[in-house]
Amino acid sequence: MSAIPAINRLNSQHSTGPRSPEGKLRSSRNALRHGLTAASPVLPTEDPAAFETHRRAFLDEYQPATPTETQLVEELSDTSWRLRRIPLFEARLISGTDGLPIVEAHHLLASLNSQSTRLSRQFQKALVTLRDIQSDRQHLERRQLKEAAALLELHKHKQIPWDPAADGFVFSKQKIEHHAGLLMRQNEARHIAYVRFECPPRLQPMALAATAQ
Repeated sequence: MSAIPAINRLNSQHSTGPRSPEGKLRSSRNALRHGLTAASPVLPTEDPAAFETHRRAFLDEYQPATPTETQLVEELSDTSWRLRRIPLFEARLISGTDGLPIVEAHHLLASLNSQSTRLSRQFQKALVTLRDIQSDRQHLERRQLKEAAALLELHKHKQIPWDPAADGFVFSKQKIEHHAGLLMRQNEARHIAYVRFECPPRLQPMALAATAQ
């Protein structure tokens, strides 16, 4: 369910409301204010299921792994939902459906532009913070996985059992083994890439033979 029918219903609710210019202006100001700054991101006239689909799309895209990341993704979802209302509010004001004097409509449009700027900045700030936090977390995880993979191969070489938790790792042994295999394939791929793409052609046969050993 789109937000357009919600705006239409909101208009119909106001159609039997204030009829004076002052009353209409106050009503429009309240609609804009509550539509963009209300505590709940979903207005009574909007479909909660549509918002949940919108929210789930953000969670699926950013895959938060910590409470802080989840909070930032929720902020992105809420802010984006509010930003989607702005073109609808603008259309109402420009079309004159609220019956406001043109000067007052321009004032409300200016206020709407200010709210749009505020929400856009809030969205960008949350996005930058989220990306920084996720980048740091992923970098740390890759480093720790590489260290764990090295210890796994060391214990395999010495033929002694190894428990990752004993060395403070939270990864499962299966995940560490998978990562160790990936690192070995990547290392082999780097050697092959050097031989194929950088090694002089006359030396390639010998280099390939050495790689195969």
